Amino acid sequence: MTLTFHWFLPTNGDSRDIVGGGHGVPTGAAGGARPASVAYLGQIARSAEQLGFVGALTPTGAWCEDAWLSTAMLTEVTERLKFLVAFRPGLLAPTLAAQMASTFQRLSRGRLLLNVVTGGESQEQRAYGDFLDKDARYARADEFLHVVRALWRGETVDHDGTHVRVEQARLHRPPDPVPPVYFGGSSSAALPVAVRHSDVYLTWGEPPALVAEKLERVRALAARAGRELRFGIRLHVIVRDTAEQAWAQAQRLLDGVSEADILAVQEGLRRSESEGQRRMLDLNGGSRDGLEVAPNLWAGVGLVRGGAGTALVGSHAEIADRIAEYHALGIDEFILSGYPHLEEAYWFGEGVLPILRERGLWRHPDGQPGTGDHVDIPFAGVPAPQPAVAR
Repeated sequence: MTLTFHWFLPTNGDSRDIVGGGHGVPTGAAGGARPASVAYLGQIARSAEQLGFVGALTPTGAWCEDAWLSTAMLTEVTERLKFLVAFRPGLLAPTLAAQMASTFQRLSRGRLLLNVVTGGESQEQRAYGDFLDKDARYARADEFLHVVRALWRGETVDHDGTHVRVEQARLHRPPDPVPPVYFGGSSSAALPVAVRHSDVYLTWGEPPALVAEKLERVRALAARAGRELRFGIRLHVIVRDTAEQAWAQAQRLLDGVSEADILAVQEGLRRSESEGQRRMLDLNGGSRDGLEVAPNLWAGVGLVRGGAGTALVGSHAEIADRIAEYHALGIDEFILSGYPHLEEAYWFGEGVLPILRERGLWRHPDGQPGTGDHVDIPFAGVPAPQPAVAR
């Protein structure tokens, strides 16, 4: 199986610096100079499509634009790119969610992927009218996805559960194909729900040994449930022609945040109920020191950003090596991002993906575009051929 790469749509704004947001962190806590307009997000989406990314994750929460509406608009300015729409069970009825997904899938011609997010912060959930605690939110997600899956199979559903109740629910037109479900979560309440309902289990970018341990735990649970899952990982990337240039960029990002920012954001993140967020905090320790927590894995982003807090940092070949290392553990899908998202997509797409293609680990979703129509450009690394001179 070749690797699948997805990019990220910064619907909370973008910048040449780290942009805060997520898990209770205000979006303006650490930069944000490029508004999340359709024009700018469209630039990122079209570039990701051209470079060979399969999809783009769009986040959910009070700190960003709505994922469903944003991506629906972006389907009109892209051709192939799929959209990994993050959404929260419980903030809408399961029948409506199943219908929305079905409509999106039809009108986009099969370009929907779904990322289920139960919500790790009770304070934010209450702002949306959701007063369940964390474990109850996972129990509700279990019932919610049971109903949604049955509706997608074309069944008429009656369900009278603890958190979800529907009678004679049915979709007039089930989705074809059924959108894959992506699901993260590291807690004991999350994992059983993930193995029952997800197609792709997601982890944040921890050191390989910790990722291997988590994947083995999920595999064992899935096997007992008679299921086999794919695995994905969520990481930032800082990739350059040389390792020195990449680490210099990481240092520049770190220099762009103040001690006051770090203290304020870390204080907020420590109140998070998310087990995954706690594991991210353990990696950075709230300190600028010792942030390379594994070869080429940097925990600096998590000092001022909730959620995914680690980045792969290094040369093109080094990052390709690290990706191959995670793949050897069983990771087949990579959801990546970088600051700014437009430029960093090109650093990765033009630097790392060709190496992975040469190693037989990746191929462009559209085949091998551009291989038959190479254009020689003077001073672009390869001298242009000189025309013959009559003598």
